[in-house]
Amino acid sequence: MAPRSATINVMAKAADKAARALKRDFGEVSQLQVSMKGPGDFVSTADHKSERTIREELTKARPNFGLLMEESGAIPGSDPDHTWIVDPLDGTTNFLHGLPHFSISIALQAKGEIIAGLVFDPIRDETFWAEKGVGAFCNDRRMRVSGRKQLQESLLFTGIPFIGHGDRARFGRQLDAAMRETAGVRRLGSAALDLAYVAAGRCEGYWEEEISIWDIAAGILLVKEAGGYVSDLKGGQTMLQSGSVLATNSTLHAPLQALLGHV
Repeated sequence: MAPRSATINVMAKAADKAARALKRDFGEVSQLQVSMKGPGDFVSTADHKSERTIREELTKARPNFGLLMEESGAIPGSDPDHTWIVDPLDGTTNFLHGLPHFSISIALQAKGEIIAGLVFDPIRDETFWAEKGVGAFCNDRRMRVSGRKQLQESLLFTGIPFIGHGDRARFGRQLDAAMRETAGVRRLGSAALDLAYVAAGRCEGYWEEEISIWDIAAGILLVKEAGGYVSDLKGGQTMLQSGSVLATNSTLHAPLQALLGHV
């Protein structure tokens, strides 16, 4: 395995420290203070606590870097070329229902390009990480995307529109097409982990639209460094701007884009 760089170690330390509090809060989820951010979109004290911890750790290690965080928004740094992109709790709805599938996502963007990414699952103690040109790893094991070559053997992950979000009619057409051609479709509730699982070969593809940059920034690099291919649903590279993403193993990208991108 490749040794972890100083950058990955900084990200891992921040995620681990935040995760300790998340796990404690998860054990007392019924006691959490929860406020409504919008219809069907919740934010809890756990989100804010996690984000505060991650911000403190990243700023301590790299005081000049900017931050883009789900709850706090953009925080410019004196170094205009480097920005941390952070989702302190991806899978908040799962978390608030006591469902043990959520993650922390941290990416480092340099001059507009994602150069390092980490997704941490505190319940399973799995750290998915990658650096540009170095490869992708789960804890200490190198990851590779799935080798399956047929759509009918493929398992796909997605996100389902919920109240106030997304184009339900379009998604319905995509889901119908996917169900007819593949072995199954799952909705697990954490986009960051969906992408990590594509990288780890646990599924063949993931698609979603209207997804936020902090949900996918780290995961996109994981998939690329694990040998997969990522585009928007039109085949372009606007994922971070448009919120449209299709991540697959390299073999199935063209047929899945044809299946999902034209409905």
